[in-house]
Amino acid sequence: MNILLTGVTGFLGSHLLESFVSRGFKVVILKRSTSQTYRINHLLKEVKSYDIDLLSSLDIVFEDNKIDVIVHTACSYGRRSESLVEIVNSNLIFGLTLMELGIKNKVKTFINTDSLLPRNLNNYSLSKSQLSDWLQKFSNEIQIINLKVEHMYGPKDDTKKFLPWLIDEMMNGTKEINLTSGVQKRDFIYIDDVVSAFISVIKSRDNLDNWNEFDVGTNLFIKVKDFVLLVAKELEKVNKNNKIITKLKFGAIAYRDSDIMVPELDNSNLLRLGWKPKISIEEGIRKILKK
Repeated sequence: MNILLTGVTGFLGSHLLESFVSRGFKVVILKRSTSQTYRINHLLKEVKSYDIDLLSSLDIVFEDNKIDVIVHTACSYGRRSESLVEIVNSNLIFGLTLMELGIKNKVKTFINTDSLLPRNLNNYSLSKSQLSDWLQKFSNEIQIINLKVEHMYGPKDDTKKFLPWLIDEMMNGTKEINLTSGVQKRDFIYIDDVVSAFISVIKSRDNLDNWNEFDVGTNLFIKVKDFVLLVAKELEKVNKNNKIITKLKFGAIAYRDSDIMVPELDNSNLLRLGWKPKISIEEGIRKILKK
């Protein structure tokens, strides 16, 4: 199987690449010449790589390679002060360009990484929703599998995200860590279980319709406060002299107007494919702290 993978230097993309290579898939990756490749340096010799900012056209990628499946994980969250145009180009235009090239070159399947965030929550969620709208519109010309991923976590995550930031604060001896009250619930899903969901749909694609949408989550919701306390307790076991829990100031920060208290998620369609999450929250936390 020949897979074209985008977003390969990111958190999810790097874990997918590891899995694809280990399974013997032939993988073509798209990145930028300026991308930080520390997550995938050990795999670069195993794949065919293109720096998209140095290409005159993405057509070259499809002319050089017979692609069976496009797995699209590249995105912009807007965490690095990207402009609106940069966010839309990354989350919408780039995906549409790949879709059109997939149709033109008779690629069978386009797997898109989507979000479970409400459509109009922010620029990121709106642009991601707009891409899924367009993908559904053209699903009569290319098979679309749209994976809406909940709150994934694991090693090699972006340090600007909540959990890596929090762990750094805990481990670096910060005197006080100000947090919301933490009663909002999240479905924390370990990265290995997210990767296995991608593998499940890839294996099942011959039996799927032209348009498919799956929520990727455990369907087990936990209060953010309880999750944070679990992390703190595990860290205290490692360093018994560091009383982390006393530093956590729950309720010191007000909720944002856009905060979601309980996400909507239904993973039943994914379960019917034979997929199921295997990593408990406790095990997932231990895995992170060992890295």
